[in-house]
Parts: sequence; C-alpha cells; structure tokens
Amino acid sequence: MQRRLTIGGLAGVLSLGLLGGAQAQAPDGARPIQVAHAGGPEGRPRLSAEDAQAFADARVAALHAGLKLTPDQEKLWPPVEEAMRNLAKVRRDQREARRDRDPVAETAPDAIRARADALTTRADALRKLADASQPLYATLDAAQKQRAAMLTRPMGGHRGHPGRHGGRHRDD
Repeated sequence: MQRRLTIGGLAGVLSLGLLGGAQAQAPDGARPIQVAHAGGPEGRPRLSAEDAQAFADARVAALHAGLKLTPDQEKLWPPVEEAMRNLAKVRRDQREARRDRDPVAETAPDAIRARADALTTRADALRKLADASQPLYATLDAAQKQRAAMLTRPMGGHRGHPGRHGGRHRDD
C-alpha cells in the first residue's frame, strides 16, 4: 500500500509504498521478495523504530538531494533538517505511546485529553518546521520549489485526503 507524505509530516518520498504492497521484485528478477505484514493499520507492515528512523533519514536525504541547493542555500538547510527529524521523532514517539496504551482502561475524558496533548505536541513541532523552513524557502527558485512540492507530495491517497486510497484521517 502506498503512503502519503507532506513536508510537515515527513511521511512520503521513500516509504513502504515503494515496495509495491506485499511483494517487491528481487534484484536478479528471479522471484518476488515477500514482505511480512505484521498487523499495522490498514494492512501496512508495522515498522520497527530502527526502520522508521531509516525511512525518515531517507526522506530527509531525498529532499535535500532533490533541492540541489546553492552554497548560500546550503547554510540555511541545517535548521530545516533538524526540524524535520524532530517532527519524525515526535510522530514515532506518539505511535509508540499509542501502542503501549490500554484503551480498555482509559476513560473517554482521559482519551480526549491524551489526544489533545498529542496534537499540541505535533502542532509545536510543525510550527518549528515552518519557522525553520521559511528562510530557506524564500531563497528557492521556481524549479526548486516545484521539486520540493513533488518530493514532499504524498505517493498516492492518504487516510483522510483525496486520492487513490482516500479514507478517514487518523493523526499519528
């Protein structure tokens, strides 16, 4: 299943969607590689923390390479990268916290409060990314902006957003 990524969400350029679902072609073309689905949402494989970190690193690297920054722009990249990595960490930490919760023992008000706290934390990380990226974005030419949009665009439909796979959005 393909996943979608926005610049704020970091969920896109190189994701599980590149595996093409349950199988990917082996390098020698002899037989497909089986990808185990371990009960993630919507049938997606559940990533380990190490895998999630590797995909986040790959997405950051892909955006950086695709922008083809000038030397002056390169000086503005580190805060953007740091904010992107921070947002990815917030998302991973929140996913782990949700996995560890016991929904049966949680009262409705507690669940609402936990959700509000998670959204506040995510919003703060997104604001930091917006603030960090503003100086760099202001220096990008039209071609760089177009590449940035393409590299951060979701790779197919996303829960809650129109696209091939559509559906209701459940923030991570």
